[in-house]
Amino acid sequence: MYAPERQQEILRLARESGRVDVLSLAEEFQVTAETVRRDLKALDRAGLVRRVHGGAIPAGRLDFEPDLAERESTAADEKDRIAQAALAELPADGSIVLDAGSTVARLAAALPLESDLTVVTHSLPTAARLADHPGVQLHLIGGRVRHRTRAAVDAWALRAYGEIRADVVFLAANGFSVEHGLTTPDLAEAAVKRAAVASARRVVLLADSAKHGQEHFARFGELGDVDLLITDKRLSDDDAAAIERGGTQVVRV
Repeated sequence: MYAPERQQEILRLARESGRVDVLSLAEEFQVTAETVRRDLKALDRAGLVRRVHGGAIPAGRLDFEPDLAERESTAADEKDRIAQAALAELPADGSIVLDAGSTVARLAAALPLESDLTVVTHSLPTAARLADHPGVQLHLIGGRVRHRTRAAVDAWALRAYGEIRADVVFLAANGFSVEHGLTTPDLAEAAVKRAAVASARRVVLLADSAKHGQEHFARFGELGDVDLLITDKRLSDDDAAAIERGGTQVVRV
């Protein structure tokens, strides 16, 4: 395959999935990582992609936000493993905040029937999964509901989170990195995520490794605000070590 053909295929993959990473592309096309980096550099110079840590995203995608169905189907196995690992972080007979996000929703679905928890969430899909759970006292945060994520935002949600103090918040992010912190495409969602972080004594981020290095429009915190990151094994040793140097424990499953 000639370089222009390979670059065209890389661009197609980036537009379909929202991100490509160097190592996966090198394996896909049976070339070296350095060759892939040259391809990404050429696409970046042409204004077709934007290079990020470990890969690239399509140009103009800082505000890209996949819909619920796409998020549910992306990295499904990794998200299931992350959700199962997060069960170990549940407080005994305590209170938790569940952020809006597909991996966090998987945690909600995996809560054991014998759980005795107070659960607060602004996510309608997560609340629906827990509405009939026998061991959960469910508190649904209200506000304007964003159609794309089915999450409550704006003043009502911010005020409600300002009135609670939970044991743990299980947080979601569209992108995370040491350099750019925690990001998401929407400013209103970012504000609620920031309030959710402030509402809990411990912060656990559930995020698959494909989100590492991604940068989106709205920033809602430093990665150092996170006590524990649970991600998958595709996060490299070097990246995990860099995150841990900032004070965040990393578990890869």
